[in-house]
Amino acid sequence: MRPSKGDTDERTAEDVATHPPRHRHDRAPEHRGRRRHRDRGRRPGELDDTDPPRWPCHRGGGMLNPMVSARHPLSRPDGSPIRALVVDDEVNLGELLRMAMTNEGWDARAATNGRDALEVIREFEPDLLVLDVMMPGIDGVELLTRVRASGNDVPVLFLTAKDAVEDRIAGIAAGGDDYVTKPFNLEEVVLRLRGMARRHVAAAVEADSLLRVGDLSLDEDAYEVQRAGVDIKLTAKEFELLRYLMQNSRRVISKTQILDTVWGYDFGGSSGVVEIYISYLRRKIDARGEPLIHTVRGVGYTIKPS
Repeated sequence: MRPSKGDTDERTAEDVATHPPRHRHDRAPEHRGRRRHRDRGRRPGELDDTDPPRWPCHRGGGMLNPMVSARHPLSRPDGSPIRALVVDDEVNLGELLRMAMTNEGWDARAATNGRDALEVIREFEPDLLVLDVMMPGIDGVELLTRVRASGNDVPVLFLTAKDAVEDRIAGIAAGGDDYVTKPFNLEEVVLRLRGMARRHVAAAVEADSLLRVGDLSLDEDAYEVQRAGVDIKLTAKEFELLRYLMQNSRRVISKTQILDTVWGYDFGGSSGVVEIYISYLRRKIDARGEPLIHTVRGVGYTIKPS
């Protein structure tokens, strides 16, 4: 006997999540067979005509494709882009790093000396610093000493041509978080910066566990959701989905991003589960006031006051 339309919502979500279709959803078509045919019988690093163009790293090994940004750019707790500043008196190197960070979806700037960098730090308030140790005038270590003295705990990656143990110790002692010697692999530096940014954002979110969008609030520590002061009961998955939307308030989040973050990269079910849970949230949240969850047709979802 077929269930009535009103009885299908909760079970539909379970069916979709626990009984995936024979074919995986299309959340990441770029992964399908990307290397299966291309890498068979090839030596590491060997290219052929099917390989996309890649970007050579400055002074040394390492390749990066500037046309391919991170699949899911990290953002600050308010949804704005990560802010990064690179300080290096080698203009070309500074610009290369700035472009690589911009390619990550970040708001990146560059300075060529310590004095200018201090001014940019005060105005720009970066979430990440990349500092060259050897600079005329105010060098990287002195610059970081001044930054730390002001109470700023921004994560710092040092770049230097010095690889002696005492130099690394000096950089870490000044408050640096990581240390890379020149020449370096650009992809490695970007990966390290990405990890630093992720930890910085996580710490910022943990420090402020209360998320607000209009009259809607979500307390991560108390595991409570309220709208206009009225408690709203959510399931665990609904809570995770709402938290992700609110952490990215005013940004449009695709189904792929939601699946990867809320359900996990290995989820094998249909992307339709996202639509189902969005409908659950709308019934519980938007029914209590002006709509907050919006569909951007063909792109994804966003949460913001109308």
